Amino acid sequence: MFKSIFSRQINSITVAAALVALSSLVSRFLGIIRDRILAGNFGAGTTLDIYYAAFRIPDLIFNLVVLGALSAGFIPVFTSLIKNWKDEGAQSANHNKEAWFLAGNILNFLVLGLAVLSVIGMIFAPALTRLITPGFGPEEQAKTAALTRIMFLSPVFLGLSGVLGGILQSFKRFLIYSLAPIFYNLGIIIGALYFVDIWGLDGLAWGVVLGAFLHFIVQLPATYNLGFRYLFKLSWGDKNTRKIGRMMVPRTMSLAISQVNLVVTTIIASGLPGGSLAAFNFANNLQSFPVGIFGISFAIAAFPALSENAHNKEKLTEHFSNTIRQILFFVVPATVLIVALRAQIIRVVLGTGNFDWRATFMTMDALGFFAMSLFAQATIPLVVRVFYARHDSKTPFYLGLVSIGINIILSFYLGKSMGVSGLALAFSIANILNLILLWTWLYVKVGVLDLGNILIATLKFTISAIGAGLAAQIMKVVVWPFIDMTKFSGVFIQLIISFSVGILVYAIFCYLFQSEEFFGLMSSLKKRWPFRKVKIEDQGEARGV
Repeated sequence: MFKSIFSRQINSITVAAALVALSSLVSRFLGIIRDRILAGNFGAGTTLDIYYAAFRIPDLIFNLVVLGALSAGFIPVFTSLIKNWKDEGAQSANHNKEAWFLAGNILNFLVLGLAVLSVIGMIFAPALTRLITPGFGPEEQAKTAALTRIMFLSPVFLGLSGVLGGILQSFKRFLIYSLAPIFYNLGIIIGALYFVDIWGLDGLAWGVVLGAFLHFIVQLPATYNLGFRYLFKLSWGDKNTRKIGRMMVPRTMSLAISQVNLVVTTIIASGLPGGSLAAFNFANNLQSFPVGIFGISFAIAAFPALSENAHNKEKLTEHFSNTIRQILFFVVPATVLIVALRAQIIRVVLGTGNFDWRATFMTMDALGFFAMSLFAQATIPLVVRVFYARHDSKTPFYLGLVSIGINIILSFYLGKSMGVSGLALAFSIANILNLILLWTWLYVKVGVLDLGNILIATLKFTISAIGAGLAAQIMKVVVWPFIDMTKFSGVFIQLIISFSVGILVYAIFCYLFQSEEFFGLMSSLKKRWPFRKVKIEDQGEARGV
């Protein structure tokens, strides 16, 4: 039974997105627990600045080598190969040696490259640390270098995991794929709770390594069951490998520019008051909650369908329009409610132990500016995947180059004048600009992509969300006299009541506006409600008879 559940193919974009979103919700919830533990134990100070700075170079390596190959090239090419053998009537994955050879070849190239880069990174960690944290003192730089060396083990495991995840996505096995981030966060939490007592701050870095290993190992059995068998063989002459290589170059360059932006943020934050980098990361993690649950989940679920219909304009438009409207249906109200309730969110999530009011205000201001671009951050992953589905990874690079260049310039200017809030504002402006550029180019190359219906739906969501925000603000005032706002319980009650009323008002407005996405969600929930009544004549079908 369990094997059939974990190996089941999911063809519906909505169901797949819901599954990935649910797992993402669990993962993000664990991320909140992780951040609460870190905030309570260390506060927003120099210690966490060191920890987050140590992430930067290993994360850069992973993003450039792994995401460059997988997001731009591997999934579209691998999907086309398995689609060919399905069309030919093959009954087993073993009937297509070409696809499995490609998967093994890419895995070997990635792991070999990551291993070499990680060793080089370990050797030159002190020099790299001095480069990205010029505002740190010698002692802080030395500790950052030590943590960086440990964390350089994680890209190797994440590289292995990335290939396995690409295979699972291509076969539409989203359940196992969506569990991997949960195990990654579990590893970091174990590090924060237990490894720190053994190895001190180094324990946080070993927790990251454990999380990366768990991220990989949880996907291995399902990939094996699909037919993948490891074979150590490197062949750059393979036509599909070379095709992925050509596609990943502009994607890698695009990611390189993005990573440079993060490095610049680290450089600027290292010269700001202690805790600025930690506050930036805390706010970024909170605002990425709806992006991960809705934006990335729907984009991941839609990618195979977009790849299969890349040159069928009618079906491509249908999948794109439906998916982006569903994303905005969730993200627009999330934006308004995050802005309205950001103080309560931060105190409930992070307000414990050493996380004081100074840290609260820094994180709260940054979160407000981050939220301005949630709609852009949530939709860019889907828009970019339309380019990748059409085997075009150059255009997102060139357009991203412009927006990220502006981000870097604004970060220097706004960071110095506004502190950590300026870094968040620069980030938001750049993301909005990036979405505008991507959509404009897509409009020229592909067509309107049902833009009219998307705009009408977005207008409905926006008006409904404003009503939800006003209702949440009113409820904060109504509830306040009846609770003790100096205690966690009081802040939590105010947050839950205000948020719930806001969601209710949003739903009422969407109902009045006859929102297609609202009624689609209600219909989907009704069909899957476990206690719904089933007609006698339909009971056999419900049991799968």
